[in-house]
Amino acid sequence: MPTLIRRPAGGARLLSVGAYRPERVVSNDEICGAIDSSDAWIRQRSGIVTRRHAAADETVAGMAAAAGRDALAAAGVAAERVDAVVIASMSNLQQSPPIGPQIATRVGAGGAAAFDLGAACAGFCHALAVADGLICAGSAEYVLVIGAERMTDIIDPADRSTAFLFGDGAGAVLVGACDRPGIGPVVWGSDGGRAGFIGHPETWLAVRDKPDFWPTMRMMGQEVFRWAIQEVAPVTRRAVDEAGLSVADLAAFVPHQANLRIVDKLAAALGLPPGVQIARDVVSAGNTSAASVPLAMHALLSGDDPPRGHALLAGFGAGLSYAALVVELPT
Repeated sequence: MPTLIRRPAGGARLLSVGAYRPERVVSNDEICGAIDSSDAWIRQRSGIVTRRHAAADETVAGMAAAAGRDALAAAGVAAERVDAVVIASMSNLQQSPPIGPQIATRVGAGGAAAFDLGAACAGFCHALAVADGLICAGSAEYVLVIGAERMTDIIDPADRSTAFLFGDGAGAVLVGACDRPGIGPVVWGSDGGRAGFIGHPETWLAVRDKPDFWPTMRMMGQEVFRWAIQEVAPVTRRAVDEAGLSVADLAAFVPHQANLRIVDKLAAALGLPPGVQIARDVVSAGNTSAASVPLAMHALLSGDDPPRGHALLAGFGAGLSYAALVVELPT
């Protein structure tokens, strides 16, 4: 009988959370003029009051590195010990080289494996599942997972369906090996047949072929809303079941911060008990795509009454991709 491949016992868990939020806070009033809207309309449609817009020097890579350094500092782990860096982003405009290696170097982990992962608003949860797999396979001891976006680069400020929704920022977690699993099985999938609900209608080739043209993202808002409620809610419940838990065991629910109506509808569909804290970072940060889950988790853990125990994380969006998993929150 052949010798079995050796794999480590135990699992992986979140050791820390880091964040970077751009300095500039943008109110609804600043957005309204270009889309012929009002503060009241934006709040009613999305729950958003403010969002952050990055300055010229606040790049995707720069914000990602800042969030990564914050997570490393919070964990007290030297950057040299990081074995892999996974960056989730949909808004980096440079086709090549990938920004993962640049970010690894900027945080001080230049020798680590580093790569980009593209799953739009579901990217962070996909990247977290990859990190868990790397550690459980024995390929890494520490993995830095980062979601970073400059959504303002790919949004038309005059587009009534998207201009008020999106913001910029970066969030990160350090994932490390431990003697027992602290990350549950991921429940994930995709629905490419409805990819046209949200995305770029034209490719970058249009920049070459059309004068004075810049491709921007468009969204079919009502269709995305219905898809999220109908398709993502069952996925989140399955993630809780796969972790061997019930919703009563959760301390927090951190879904992708698409808009407040979706967050609250998903929470209601899950039947969460009153004691479960629900992330609503979208109110002050807007929709930051792949950065939204770690930023929202960071906001909860930085609050006056941080949750302790298990959190249900869920990412979903353009593609249409989705991923949900339960994690044990860092203390």
